[in-house]
Amino acid sequence: MGQLLLVGCAGFLACLVDGALGMGFGPTASSILLGSGLSPAAASTTVNLAKVVTGLASAVSHWRFGNVDRGLVLRLAVPGMIGALIGVTVLVNVDGDALRPILAALLMVIAVRILVRFSQLKPVSAATAMADEAAHQAEPFPEWNSRGTALAAGAGGVTNGMIGAWGPVVTPFLLHRGLPPRFAIGSVNTAEVAVAIVASGSLLAKLGGAGLDAGVVLAMLIGGVLAAPLAAYVIRFLPPRGLGVAVAGLLMITNLRELATWADVGAGRWVAYGLVVAVCLAAGLIPVLRARRFEAQPA
Repeated sequence: MGQLLLVGCAGFLACLVDGALGMGFGPTASSILLGSGLSPAAASTTVNLAKVVTGLASAVSHWRFGNVDRGLVLRLAVPGMIGALIGVTVLVNVDGDALRPILAALLMVIAVRILVRFSQLKPVSAATAMADEAAHQAEPFPEWNSRGTALAAGAGGVTNGMIGAWGPVVTPFLLHRGLPPRFAIGSVNTAEVAVAIVASGSLLAKLGGAGLDAGVVLAMLIGGVLAAPLAAYVIRFLPPRGLGVAVAGLLMITNLRELATWADVGAGRWVAYGLVVAVCLAAGLIPVLRARRFEAQPA
């Protein structure tokens, strides 16, 4: 019972992070399941089965709050499903651990670029910020640079099929292309449902459910479903800069841990974690200090 309660809490926290940042459920849940002794294939199957239900709850919530663009969802889902089939095939036939350091290094580069972008937002006055917040409530889907979206979604589908990681690949790409966080996260979470269905269905067909624990799946589902509406509501009131810095920080910590494990780095990894936290705090505070200096200037 204690283990199931822990898995349920993990599902709640993972879905809360995923719903608010558009990433985190798969890597977080996979780490817990692998640590409990499940095989990589069984862990991926469990995570993707949980994603189907928690993803539906999250998608409905994001749709109700106006965070979803149907056209973008379709553009993400189709190549994502194709990628998921490729990822599952690789997982079943090849050691996926060999690919993780390469993926982690690429995601670190994306994280740094996102962090730089959000730390350089133009400072605005308090009156302008209030007006922007009011306009944000009825913000239409904007024009943005969508080049490469299908390729990013296909890559996200591959990693989702192997290790349950869809958001860490697709969400940063959309943010880097200039799409507002609420639309990027809402659309990514909605498309993830189709990708998870294909991934879990393909894994079940190939493995026949070997190694699955129904109690673990159910506990993770319950925790995730409870968190999904809360995450979709909270995202509407988070400032883009803070959300972008949080996405970058989550991405850097997650992939730094993967690289440190691959390189067999000992206690020194904690120094690196501390540096990441310090850099993210600085990236979040610099625009605030600039804005205060801007407001202090005489008219």
